[in-house]
This record gives sequence, structure tokens and C-alpha cells, in this order.
Amino acid sequence: MNIFAATGKWANEAIDGAGFTSDLLLKSWGRVHHLPRRWRFFMDQAFAVGVRALPVTMVVALFAGMILALQTGIELMRLGQSNMIGTITALSMCREMGPFMTALILAATVGSSMAAEIGTMKVSDEVTALDVMSIDTTSYLVMPRMLALTIMCPILTVMSNLLGIFGGSLVGQNKLGVSTTYYWITVHDALMDQENFLPKDVYTGLVKAVVFGCVIAIVSCSTGLRAHGGALGVGRAVQEAVKTSILLIIVIGYIITWFFYFLLP
Repeated sequence: MNIFAATGKWANEAIDGAGFTSDLLLKSWGRVHHLPRRWRFFMDQAFAVGVRALPVTMVVALFAGMILALQTGIELMRLGQSNMIGTITALSMCREMGPFMTALILAATVGSSMAAEIGTMKVSDEVTALDVMSIDTTSYLVMPRMLALTIMCPILTVMSNLLGIFGGSLVGQNKLGVSTTYYWITVHDALMDQENFLPKDVYTGLVKAVVFGCVIAIVSCSTGLRAHGGALGVGRAVQEAVKTSILLIIVIGYIITWFFYFLLP
């Protein structure tokens, strides 16, 4: 019976948390028109998300592209197809690796910071004080963070894609015997689309980045607002925010890929 009770308690908490997060998401988007009043907070969050997370994002993107090119190139060399490394690296980075790695880094750094900051405000009754002063906590705390992360995540993703492809060119030239000129020609051919403004692989990755940024911000803020139990509760909130964000990134990434490549023509 204890197992069933624990399972029921976990399911109840999971459903309650999902409902609270969904409601917070709708309320936050409904308060986007408050942005002119929250402009300074939005810019502060955009700086924290974009500029402070930039160094680690770029380092990870560079080595992710190099690792992708190296591991793929080893198998391509056995098949005598090393000249395809530019195409594979470019498509993989733009479609999946770029938005995925960027989102993971933002979840671990920015998302945890948001959950800790709002969770600390919650357990120290600062959020309650805002409610007492009739300040809309969703507009004041959540909306600027959500917009900042939703906008900055695709920007960082574009930079990650470029740096990852550049890292692949270094590996292609030094380890696989593929000239830099030929590498970038294959990258250009893989990513250019004469019919659309953006090729499908690029805009699919950008859509993922936008959704990932929104999900990370909402999950982190929601977990922080539900924190309780002092410092230990803040630690649990940070852990829950990062864990849930990473799980949603993986699941939503699969769903978006399936939607764009199997449902859309």
C-alpha cells in the first residue's frame, strides 16, 4: 500500500505542477503587452541569458562540431566518402545539435539561476510581499525572463551552428584530408534552398530553439514559484527545474522533428 500511496502522491504532484506551469505559460504570454513597462528587467535578463552564457555556449558548440565531424569522419573514411563531412556536419548542427546543445547549456546555467532566484524570493516571502502590494508577479518576474530566453535562445543557436560548422572544417582539413574550400562549398550546397528563404533544416532548428527557450524559462520560473521549505526547498526546486527542462527538451525536440519531416510536405 505504501508503494501505491507514494505513486499516487507523485502523480498528483506531477499533474498539479503541469497544470500550474501551463497556466503560468498562458498568463505570461497574455502579459506580453506589459513589456514597455518591464523593459529594463527584460534587458537585464537578455544580458544575463545572452552575454553571460555566450562563452561556455561557444566553447561547447565548437567542440561539439569537432566531435561530430571526427566521429562521423572516421566512418566515412572507411567508406571512402570523407568529402561528405561538410554536408553531414552542417545539417546535423542546424537541425539538431545546435539547438539541442544550446538548450542544454541554458537549462543548466540560466534555468537553474532563474529557479534559484525566484525560489529564494518565494521562501523568503518576497513574492508574497509583491502580492500584498498588488504587483502582478507574472508580469514582474516571469514575463521578462520568458521573453528574454525565448528571443536569445535562437540567437545563441545560430552562433552555435556557425561555430560548430567551423569546428568541423578544422577537423576535416587536419584529420580527414578535406580541403577547407571544398568543405565550405558542400556546406553552402547543403544549406541553400532556392525555393524558400530558409532551408528546412535551418528553420526547423530555429523553431526548436524558440520553443526550448520558452520551455526552459517557464519551467524554471514555475518551479521557483512552487518552492517551499527554506534553503533545502530552493535546492530541490533548482534540481527539479533542470531535470524537467532537459526531459522536455528531448521529448519536444523529437516531436518537432517528427512534425516538420513527416507531417509537413
